Amino acid sequence: MPRFAANLSMMYTEHAFLDRFAAAAADGFAAVEYLFPYAFDAVELARRLADHGLQQVLFNVRPGDWDAGERGMACLPGREAEFRRGFVEQALPYALALGCPRVHVMAGLAPTGASREVLRTVYIANLHWAAQQAAPHGIDVLIEPINTRDIPGFFLNRQDDAHAVVQEVGAPNLKVQMDLYHCQIVEGDVAMKIRAYLPSGRVGHIQIAGVPERHEPDQGELHYPYLLALLDELGYAGHVGCEYRPRAGTRAGLGWLHAIA
Repeated sequence: MPRFAANLSMMYTEHAFLDRFAAAAADGFAAVEYLFPYAFDAVELARRLADHGLQQVLFNVRPGDWDAGERGMACLPGREAEFRRGFVEQALPYALALGCPRVHVMAGLAPTGASREVLRTVYIANLHWAAQQAAPHGIDVLIEPINTRDIPGFFLNRQDDAHAVVQEVGAPNLKVQMDLYHCQIVEGDVAMKIRAYLPSGRVGHIQIAGVPERHEPDQGELHYPYLLALLDELGYAGHVGCEYRPRAGTRAGLGWLHAIA
């Protein structure tokens, strides 16, 4: 059975953020992920992890002004200095303080009328640079295809495009964050994509949620018992992030997890 990580940005929202670590540990999770750590002191977050025996497995690089609707800067011309400053001055120090082995770089929203070729050139250059900065610390940089229903205009949407970017950059620590929820909405044929891409070694993290409502992975279009067994069959040793919004209370919705444990 894969190792699961509770996504503390979506799960346990019944609690204040810093109390979600204890709640996740009490429910048997040994790992956590979330969107952003930057509103909290890294020392305090590290203490919460240590106190509850949790491993931090993922968080996002600062995406620009999230509250204003920005969803990443990596593909945006003219934002290179801001992206790179945030990467080395915030993301890497937090990753090191938290013992987090991977960070997710959001591509950003494609500006209206912008040339995709220009955006891709900026994206490739920023990812190459970021991977170089992270490599000496043993940290992987991840990119994630996201569906345009949840984030209209997001630059990166398809698994094949993400893998083409990773191959073009050619950095061994640049990998794809394969969210099966996004993959199903954009492309479908999820099991065959897992079979195609997982053996490549270029999938650095997997996330799950029910489709289409993004609730627990126990209803909807994807049959997760089959897909999780497939991950085992293919020897996936990483974590599976539970990036879903519970239908009711988080603990009350964990029946799917207990059923496969």
